[in-house]
Amino acid sequence: MIPKIVTKLPGPKAKAIIARDKKYMSPSYTRDYPFVMDKGEGSYVMDVDGNTFLDFAAGIAVCATGHAHPKVVKYICDQAHQFLHMSGTDFYYDVQLDVAERLCRAVPMKGKKRVFFTNSGAEAIEAAMKLARYHTMRHQFIAFFNAFHGRTLGALSLTGSKIIQKKGFYPLIPGVVHVPYSYCYRCPYNLEYDSCCLYCLKYIEDMLFLKTVDPDDVAAIFVEPIQGEGGYVVPPMEFMKGLRRICDKYGILLVCDEVQSGMGRTGKMFGIQHFGVQPDIICLAKGIASGMPLGAIVATEDVMNWKYGSHASTFGGNPVSCAASLATLELLEEGLIKNAEVVGKHIFERLVGFVQKYDCVGDVRGRGLMLGIEIIEGKKTREPAQKLRNAIITECFKNGLIMLGCGPNTLRVCPPLVITKEEADLGLDIIEKTIKKVAK
Repeated sequence: MIPKIVTKLPGPKAKAIIARDKKYMSPSYTRDYPFVMDKGEGSYVMDVDGNTFLDFAAGIAVCATGHAHPKVVKYICDQAHQFLHMSGTDFYYDVQLDVAERLCRAVPMKGKKRVFFTNSGAEAIEAAMKLARYHTMRHQFIAFFNAFHGRTLGALSLTGSKIIQKKGFYPLIPGVVHVPYSYCYRCPYNLEYDSCCLYCLKYIEDMLFLKTVDPDDVAAIFVEPIQGEGGYVVPPMEFMKGLRRICDKYGILLVCDEVQSGMGRTGKMFGIQHFGVQPDIICLAKGIASGMPLGAIVATEDVMNWKYGSHASTFGGNPVSCAASLATLELLEEGLIKNAEVVGKHIFERLVGFVQKYDCVGDVRGRGLMLGIEIIEGKKTREPAQKLRNAIITECFKNGLIMLGCGPNTLRVCPPLVITKEEADLGLDIIEKTIKKVAK
């Protein structure tokens, strides 16, 4: 299978569906270009008019095992024939426990762990916020600029990505303070790594804790090991280790938002494993069930000490979603995590060449199959080139490649973890051809 465009985009069937969508769907939805999904297989998706696209977006890094993986589909169908729902916070069923046991074995935490299931990443963040306050009996949180943690009011309060996401929804949850992330390509302090001595960490202790926030009232620091919507930003290893040190010093919980970076995407089961740091709580969703709605938080047993009735969810841990998750976890451990590492390295090596060849490619970064290409006006100024980035995404679509952006000016490369080197090269060829055409 290869990308193949057989109609003008959008085609007639797609146009009709888009017209219906405009009549009935919320205007808050964001659609970058007129792709109308019909079916998917592996790393490819087909629209309703018969056009075939290579997928470098994977449903926003959700379809970890590719589209309609036979094993995932079988597990879903088998479970659906047994029962669809029974509410795992009120009753018992083993498929939920099977997933919980696997997650507890996989997370990089010492000692006994426990799992709470949710329906989404935002719900996982909300649960982690509640648990952190309950466990510590503290009130405040620290989060980072450019972070995205979700759109429910608590998660949105932690989010520091785009003002449009918050405008019209104030007041948000009180007690959240944002600080700069370790984004070395665009250091907010105009310093250079590593002569900066990681001032972004020093700022927390030397400024924030002395002048604004009492560390003894901070329940948790919420951090993405690799920022997702913020631009696929990878911090130095010392940054994550420094956050762990600060948390240990002041009795603060370290909460890792692995909604996008988890479940094998970075070439390890969890993004935080690249940094050799153990969190206190991990938040999961997206790739956990290959497209079925499921999220979770995993915490050490001593941290997850809330009492009977303190928190629950009607649909969290739905048996069909858990069946999909069980198949996903098996596939990840059987080879897809390794494939993400190998193919991700292959893609990254090609992208490094883009930096050398094209003045509009300022930086490439990431781990595994979570890779970002930062598009700039030119290397002299490094001015973010959002319009150019968007034009590249649109042109890639016209040539049979599904992509999304992240941050103000970054191309997001997050294909399904089943992608082959040959398929990756097809997509990279389209991106390179597009850059040559658009960035004149």
